Amino acid sequence: MTMWMPDRESLTRPLHTSLVFAMKEAIADGRLAVGTRLPPHRILAYTLGVSVHTVSKAYEELRRLGLIDGYVGRGTYVLDATLPSRQPFLMERDDRGMIDLSISRPLYDTIHVEKMQEALARLPENLSHETYLACRPNVGLLPHRRWGVKWLARCGLETTESAVVMTNGVCHGMATALASIVRPGETVVTENVAHHLIISLCSYLGIRLQGLEVDHEGILPSAFEAACRHQEVKALFTVPTVANPMVSLMSEQRRKDLVAIARRHDVLIVEDDAWGPLIENRPVPISALAPERSIYLTSFTKCTLPGLRTGYLVAPENLLPTITGRLIVFGWMATPLISELASRWIEDGTADQLVSWQQKELSARYAIVTEEMAGFDWSGHPNSLHFWLRLSGGWDAARFAEHAKALGVAVAPSQPFLTPNSPKVDAVRVAIGGTRDPVRLRQGLALLTKLLKRPPEPLLQTL
Repeated sequence: MTMWMPDRESLTRPLHTSLVFAMKEAIADGRLAVGTRLPPHRILAYTLGVSVHTVSKAYEELRRLGLIDGYVGRGTYVLDATLPSRQPFLMERDDRGMIDLSISRPLYDTIHVEKMQEALARLPENLSHETYLACRPNVGLLPHRRWGVKWLARCGLETTESAVVMTNGVCHGMATALASIVRPGETVVTENVAHHLIISLCSYLGIRLQGLEVDHEGILPSAFEAACRHQEVKALFTVPTVANPMVSLMSEQRRKDLVAIARRHDVLIVEDDAWGPLIENRPVPISALAPERSIYLTSFTKCTLPGLRTGYLVAPENLLPTITGRLIVFGWMATPLISELASRWIEDGTADQLVSWQQKELSARYAIVTEEMAGFDWSGHPNSLHFWLRLSGGWDAARFAEHAKALGVAVAPSQPFLTPNSPKVDAVRVAIGGTRDPVRLRQGLALLTKLLKRPPEPLLQTL
């Protein structure tokens, strides 16, 4: 049977968009049947007389739409476009797809869809007109900040609504905080294997970022002290609770030691606690130990569901005017409707329920990781969204990630997490929430362990 092919004469510019449209129609009406293996990029490009780049862009868009999927060595296939939309589960629509263990995302199931649908259906009930008419105060509506105070207490931080600023998640808060307290050319210190967004953010803002040596708890006090003695350090940015990507958990004593150094050298602290609500019996936040010099950040995206993009920034009173000014520049104010949803979930207990659900599911995944990764050098936590796998046997991070992808497993190599002065680290971050199916997770981990047992070799690419 001859596979359907687009008519070159029917394609208009931009060619990749026209090709996407033609293939979407063919999939919808059955001319491209479910399970059909599509031609390789070069062959389709040659047949149509277009560039390989054009075909690649079209395939990527179709993959983003959930209409095709595939990976190196097995080809690209048509998925079942007649299935009803199962957002946010599109990435798991077909068993030929990549086992994605590269993005540190929370687990989710029908409970999250049901809770959000219920919340949206009830949203008009007692909804203040301020949530859709007000454009001030820029720090967020007072009722939302009051409910934030309750959630922050759950996180171990006692504060008042006057110190709380609503954000569209931690990333928004990070940009606002750093731009408020650090000028271009000044120095921020952090873990030398750090949250990748702090690396990008400092680069964009023209801030000098210096990585500090770490151990299993995080930043070494001696490294922080040495950095402060040799230069003027404006701020310390840290993720003390199941740090991304190394999953280190800083003890309360270590937090106190860092606070003492920060006070001695007059260094401000920015604490990213996005993962904190998931961790039971954890030490108090650094910001609770040094509220006069700390900016605290947390959100719901890692502990409940990714789409609830609202969070809280807590800062000393003297920093709030500058923070408010930067907030206005970066987005005016956090979206009140999303903040309303978060507040209602705090009020009715849904947020706590979803955190508990996440903790239970992550613990079950951690048990799978413990079984499959026995004998290998890795670190994790029962409530973490990922684990850190250190490589040996001649493997470097980039090559290992490349070989894993060829086997159908995506992991995150260490390079994006390394600060400019960091030595090379041969490790990968392996997320456990990329696939909803624990069987698929186990399969992905099994493929990784098989790869670890093999010596590195060149990866042959098929055209």
